[in-house]
Amino acid sequence: MELETQSLPITNKVIEAYYHDQQFIHTFFDYEFSETAFRERAQELSERSFKRNELSKVIRSFMEPFGISDQAEHHLRELESDALAVVGGQQAGILTGPLYSVHKAITVILLANKQREELGIPVVPVFWIAGEDHDLNEINHVYTQSEGQAVKQQYDEKFIFKWMASDAEYDKNLMKQYIQDIFAKYGETVHTKRLLKDVLSAVESESTFTTFFVRLMNGMFMEEGLLFIDSAFKELRKLEAEYFIRLIEESEQLADLIVQQETRFAKSGFGQPISADQDAANLFYIHETGRILLSRESGNFTNRQTGVRFSKQELVNIAKEKPEMLSNNVATRPIMQDLVFPVLSFVGGPGELSYWALLKEAFHHIGIKMPIFMPRISMTLISPQASKAMTRTSLQFDDVLAGRLRQAYDEYVSSLRNERLDNVLDETEVLIEKQYDEMMLALDAEDRGMKQILLKNLSFHKKQLDYVRKKAEESIYLKDDQALRQYRVLEGELYPDGSLQERVYTPYLFMNSYGPSLVKDLLRLPLSLNGQHHVVYL
Repeated sequence: MELETQSLPITNKVIEAYYHDQQFIHTFFDYEFSETAFRERAQELSERSFKRNELSKVIRSFMEPFGISDQAEHHLRELESDALAVVGGQQAGILTGPLYSVHKAITVILLANKQREELGIPVVPVFWIAGEDHDLNEINHVYTQSEGQAVKQQYDEKFIFKWMASDAEYDKNLMKQYIQDIFAKYGETVHTKRLLKDVLSAVESESTFTTFFVRLMNGMFMEEGLLFIDSAFKELRKLEAEYFIRLIEESEQLADLIVQQETRFAKSGFGQPISADQDAANLFYIHETGRILLSRESGNFTNRQTGVRFSKQELVNIAKEKPEMLSNNVATRPIMQDLVFPVLSFVGGPGELSYWALLKEAFHHIGIKMPIFMPRISMTLISPQASKAMTRTSLQFDDVLAGRLRQAYDEYVSSLRNERLDNVLDETEVLIEKQYDEMMLALDAEDRGMKQILLKNLSFHKKQLDYVRKKAEESIYLKDDQALRQYRVLEGELYPDGSLQERVYTPYLFMNSYGPSLVKDLLRLPLSLNGQHHVVYL
């Protein structure tokens, strides 16, 4: 592996403001990203109390079916005592979902290790799976490559209700066939058999999208002692019961504060990332039809689509007696996370940064400060095939992202054209049009039928010339297919569908060619946490 770092053009206004605008940070966050801030945050957390023993037991209970490494056990014992946590999270995608899930986990681990050294206190890495999310369409697909294009491969099992990812049980036979099809599209390598065996074993061992995800991720990061917890885990819900009560009781004030902050955010030119509603309860209820969003109406908590209605006291009683029936939304999840964990820093992506920016006053209303927000590492993997294509086309990674790939492709195709043939075809078309104009002039003005015949005949000749042009174009692609393929390889691997690679492909696409040690080897690289984009040549 070889590592390069590059400064990519920042296209996300929120990320740019977070890195470069002090006023933005002071308005929407409690801490800037600095060593002084980490010490201040650590001091703040030392003055708060957490249910450390219960939390450690909950995590251990969740992780035991997947295997707890010695390092993870060590981190659990530290968490019981006085450790702080670096937390990052993601939805439970198939085959871990896009690469940025792995990049988040890597960032969590690196930042925890760095702050452990800098602060001189235990700091443990935690990965929070958003298993309570119910939009399965966001996680039920994988992208493969074909002819330089990213191709979406949908897992087609239908789920009638809005089940949470942690409750939605997949059909094992369907999932196995789907995984086998994905690896077949990846192509056979010396690593395929082992990887496929491990993934199919995980499919068989587990039954939900969340546990399948954790089985794979835990295998990748076991040596690092990364701790996993599912936001929908019932034992965690019990631990959260008293905090749910607080969120219910303060629901109206929290909603108002979030709306006000989003208004400030929008006036600053950053839009409305969650379209906050003053009547929002910012909580879900687990109904027989799935996970439903609650709103406040005349002092009650309701969902009009299902007819569900609770008084405040009824919902408080549910939080006390059956907290597993409640679930956080995008606004209350960060607050709940901070009440449960001693969160030194939260690792997130650009989208998460936008909605976290709305929560400062809501955190304060609960009596806590926001943790330090750490943008996750951004990374692109370059296979040997893509590296060779870069050499052959004289293009660099930044050329691809800057849009110069398409320009270079068009220029190369243009250089292959038979200009003499193009000119003769153009001249022929002009001559034919001129001759047909002469024929039109030779006709009587009233002879409309004959004019229609001439127009139709002219159209036929022009179509024939277009056909010759098309075939001449095709001959270029056939004759120089290998050379043109290099451009398609670069676009398909490095910037698929106009997106960064990390937002499209799963790590297994690259593990299939590189090997199962991909993630371990990435962790050995001197990756920086300074906002630079990492380019890794495999």
